[in-house]
Amino acid sequence: MKKTLNVLGFMLSLLILALPLGVFAQGTPTGVTTESGDPLDTRPVIDGVVEEKLVVESRVLPYDHVREADILWQRKIWRVIDVREKMNKSFAYPERPFFNILMEAATSGEITVYGTDDDKFTYPLTKEEVASKASKIDTVITFDIETYEEKMEVTRNDINPEDIKRFRIKEIWFFDEESSEMRVRILGIAPIKDVLNEDDGSFAYEEPLFWVYYPNAREVLARERAFNPGNGASPLSWEDILEFRYFSSYIYKKENEFNERLKDYLSGIDILYEGEKIRNEIFNWEQDLWSY
Repeated sequence: MKKTLNVLGFMLSLLILALPLGVFAQGTPTGVTTESGDPLDTRPVIDGVVEEKLVVESRVLPYDHVREADILWQRKIWRVIDVREKMNKSFAYPERPFFNILMEAATSGEITVYGTDDDKFTYPLTKEEVASKASKIDTVITFDIETYEEKMEVTRNDINPEDIKRFRIKEIWFFDEESSEMRVRILGIAPIKDVLNEDDGSFAYEEPLFWVYYPNAREVLARERAFNPGNGASPLSWEDILEFRYFSSYIYKKENEFNERLKDYLSGIDILYEGEKIRNEIFNWEQDLWSY
C-alpha cells in the first residue's frame, strides 16, 4: 500500500512539473521561426487593454436638413487655429499630426481639395498638384571630392508637419427659424505654411496650401482618432474635435463687400479686439431676438 502511494505521489509530482511546461508550450506558436531558428511569437500585440475600434468603425450622422426659407440670419466667419496654443496641442500630436491626415486623404483621392485662388472651393486640385504642395524641388551645386568639379543635383524637400503651425477655418453661423436656434457649420479647412526669406531665414509671409471642403471630409475625419489629454479611455475623432469645437481660435475675417481681412484696415491688438467684437455680435443677435 505504501509503495503504491509513493508511486502515485511520484507521478503527481511529474504532472505538476509538466503543467507549466505545457502552458508555456501553448503560449508560443510552433512552425514559425526567426533566422536563427528560434520560435517566433506571432500572437497579436495590443498596446492597451482592448483593441480600440470605436473611432475606426464610427460613422457620421448627416446634417439636419435646413430649408432656405428657415434661415432668418447668417454670417460667414474665418478663423485661425494656432497649434502652439495649449488647447490646440492635439493638432500637432507627433504620432499622427492633423496635417498628415489631410495630406494622406488628399493624395490618396479620399477627399478632393481645392486651390487657394479663392476660398469658395472653385478649383479642385489633382492628386499630383496636391503632392507638389507637400514637397519642394531645389537645385543645388555640389563638388566632386575627387575631381573638384561642380555638378548640379536636384533635391526634394518634403514639408515637415511641425512647420504647419496654423490652420484657417471657414464657417457659417445661421439662425434656423424652424428649430429656433443659432447654429454653426464649418465649411473649409486650410493648412498654413510659413514662407521664410532665403537670405536670413526670417518670416516673409504665410501661404495656404489648399482648402479642404469640410462637409465632404467628415467621413474620413470621423475614422481618425484624435489625442484626448483628459481621458485616454474616451476616444475622440477629429470630427468630434471640430463639431464640438474643442479648439481655440481667433477671428481674422468676416464676410464683407470688399472681401477684406481685419488686418487690411486694423493693426496690432485692435485686430483681436475687433475679432472679439464680431463674436459678441453673433452672440448678442440671438440674445436680442429673444429679449424683444
